[in-house]
Amino acid sequence: MNDVLLQKLKAMHDRYMHLEQLVSDPAVMSNPAQYSAYMKERGSLSKTVAKYLQWQETLERKEEARKVLSEDGGDKELRLLAQDELKTAEDEEEHLIGEIKELFLTQETSAHKGVIMEIRAGTGGDEAALFAADLFRMYSKYGETCGWKVEVFDSSPTDLGGFKEIIFSVTGEGVYHKLRHESGTHRVQRVPTTETQGRVHTSAATVAVLPEIEAVEITIDPKDLKIETMRSSGPGGQKVNKTSSAVRMTHIPTGITVKCQDEKSQHKNRAKAVRILRSRLYEHTERQERLTRERARRVQIGSGDRSEKIRTYNYPQNRVTDHRINYTLYDLENVMLGQMDQLIEQLLAYEKEEQLKQLAATG
Repeated sequence: MNDVLLQKLKAMHDRYMHLEQLVSDPAVMSNPAQYSAYMKERGSLSKTVAKYLQWQETLERKEEARKVLSEDGGDKELRLLAQDELKTAEDEEEHLIGEIKELFLTQETSAHKGVIMEIRAGTGGDEAALFAADLFRMYSKYGETCGWKVEVFDSSPTDLGGFKEIIFSVTGEGVYHKLRHESGTHRVQRVPTTETQGRVHTSAATVAVLPEIEAVEITIDPKDLKIETMRSSGPGGQKVNKTSSAVRMTHIPTGITVKCQDEKSQHKNRAKAVRILRSRLYEHTERQERLTRERARRVQIGSGDRSEKIRTYNYPQNRVTDHRINYTLYDLENVMLGQMDQLIEQLLAYEKEEQLKQLAATG
């Protein structure tokens, strides 16, 4: 396993050195977005690279000690010193490998990113739309406790206060790291407000979590875009914008379409639409790569497929169950108020355990 780690760490070191050159390039320094993206990536690699260099120095000390011990008829006192040095270096190496594994397992190129989340009502009609709104409030309240910023990009509200669809961004420290496992189908079991006989119904909503992508990472050629403007729509018609501020943006090569109408300004809606499109293009590219080749990468919890049922929220039993890790928490009321730390910590702990298993299996 050490050889596998060394190869991966060397690649990270080489990338870090390349980034060192890039951030010193005047052309990059004159482009704030590009410079910021490279600096973030460089910062995310710095701790792991520093430990890698310490490990390299320890390996050199081990090699020198072994050379002394391999010499026939060498000085006895020098051999004793070499034995002590070898033992010390081996202990340091074991400690360093443990630290590097910890850093390597949490090394995620998108970990520092914000996210764009998309929640859509699934089976269940009005009740599914109400559940979609509940999920949005849950993530919003959790974001508040973490000091994150939540910004709505687009929504399709219903007359009962639900959402057929809502798209929003979440930005702040550690957003993608904590929310990346929320993608999938969320199922709710409860008595709908419209149910007259007290029967429990099952409804669902899908959640997609996309890392927000910098302009330098995904380039969109304006010639590849078809942009249409229209009047905003909404329930009741009283608060509908009478000007053509809503924007529909289609990426012609992939057919990906984005609609944004939350802002009264067409310019702001265009800017938000580009942010959503950039993240969807990134997801599209990643999906195509997964289909064409296997990659050595971290183990994910589940497939991340939006059709996969990942969690059930059972109101009569005050229970929330995450099916991927077979974890149940009897505190649904507080979870829906944004107290998600226990759920998320369990997911991250399980992920780390699986990563260690896979890393050991590659050695």
